[in-house]
Amino acid sequence: MSGAPKDAEARRAVKPVICYPVDTLPQPDMALLDDARHSLRKIDEVTVPPRDARTFQVPAGHFFRITSVEGPQVGDLNLWNAKDLSERFYSGKTRALHGTHITTGERMWSSFPGLRPMATITQDTLGWYGIDTFGGSVHDVIGTRCDPYTHNLLKGGQYHHCCHSNLTRALASHLGVPADQAETHVHDVLNVFMCTGFTRDTGQYFMKASPVRPGDYLEFFAEIDLLGALSACPGGDCSAEHSSDVAACHPLLVEVFAPEEGALTGWEPPSVNGYDRTHGL
Repeated sequence: MSGAPKDAEARRAVKPVICYPVDTLPQPDMALLDDARHSLRKIDEVTVPPRDARTFQVPAGHFFRITSVEGPQVGDLNLWNAKDLSERFYSGKTRALHGTHITTGERMWSSFPGLRPMATITQDTLGWYGIDTFGGSVHDVIGTRCDPYTHNLLKGGQYHHCCHSNLTRALASHLGVPADQAETHVHDVLNVFMCTGFTRDTGQYFMKASPVRPGDYLEFFAEIDLLGALSACPGGDCSAEHSSDVAACHPLLVEVFAPEEGALTGWEPPSVNGYDRTHGL
């Protein structure tokens, strides 16, 4: 059974089927959100230092924006339900529903059993990039985040400024708990501004220089009360490497905005998923 069958080419030629057709997926009211954007008032901001992370909070019905302020820089974003950290961003399901990279009008979905929109992307100044000739695009939900465990596995040593560790420190500081308690809540990320894809010949995950420049931003609408953590990746623009002190790195800015009263008339936070959780028992 080790050789290719006689009908190998016919098997390869079978047309693919989209796993999750999204025709019935609940859609955000982008016209309402766009109108609300015109009345935004900034209520908070957090600067994320290079090779470090910071937390921030966004009430439901507010907007937040991640901006490149000094130079090309990738950010790793975690989101949690601010009232229940067990509900957190589910990158795998977001990828299954929207694709490997997300942009305006698409959503960050939460983990089971909630499985509901946490945040909707309302503006993306890199939306022009699309998919390049290498198959690369920006804002990926492929990569898991750079971490000290994989670094140790591949290179040895103890590097403490991988995004996983940065997010762990930031969350531990916010919660006032030891690192090992905070670490259990750190999860797969949205790689903001990161340009990635899969090689056509080997299928390996690749990264390339991010097209982000100062002034570019990714903006979100908070569908529920959010606790966020953002790491300014030690890979900088991820053009060559990550998990090191070699790359040029820059800060990222997180801003939180409130719309004027009445701007979101008719909008309500999404309910948790309607599955009854009996699992056939």
